[in-house]
Order: sequence, then C-alpha cells, then structure tokens
Amino acid sequence: MSQEAFEFVVYMIHACANRWHMTPMEAYQKMEQEGCVSKYLVPFYDVLHTQGVNYLVSDIEQYMANRGVAV
Repeated sequence: MSQEAFEFVVYMIHACANRWHMTPMEAYQKMEQEGCVSKYLVPFYDVLHTQGVNYLVSDIEQYMANRGVAV
C-alpha cells in the first residue's frame, strides 16, 4: 500500500469514527471485519480519494449496510 493510500485509509477511519460516535479502533475493527478497508478502500483508492468526505462516509455506511452491518 502506498503512503498516500495509507493516509487516506487512516483519514477515512477517523471520519467514520467521528460520524458513528466510536473510537477509531472500534470503527477500524467494524470496517475491517466486513472487508471495507482491505477489499474496498485500498483497492479503489485511486477513485475514492477524489470524492468528498461526507460522500465517502455515506458510501462506507452503504457498503456496511449491504453486508448487514448497522453502524
């Protein structure tokens, strides 16, 4: 993973944690459990990093909801 992708993933974990009122560790664990980090954020970094934060957090919430996980 590139440095830019790593920084993006960390930023998105913190953004999700803030929206979901949980710690970044809790958000990371929930996201990684469903493959959101390794199967979505990292592989699609090139496209995703061009989007706004609010859109991306909503998109991640939809990704999680599609897998039956409430956040």
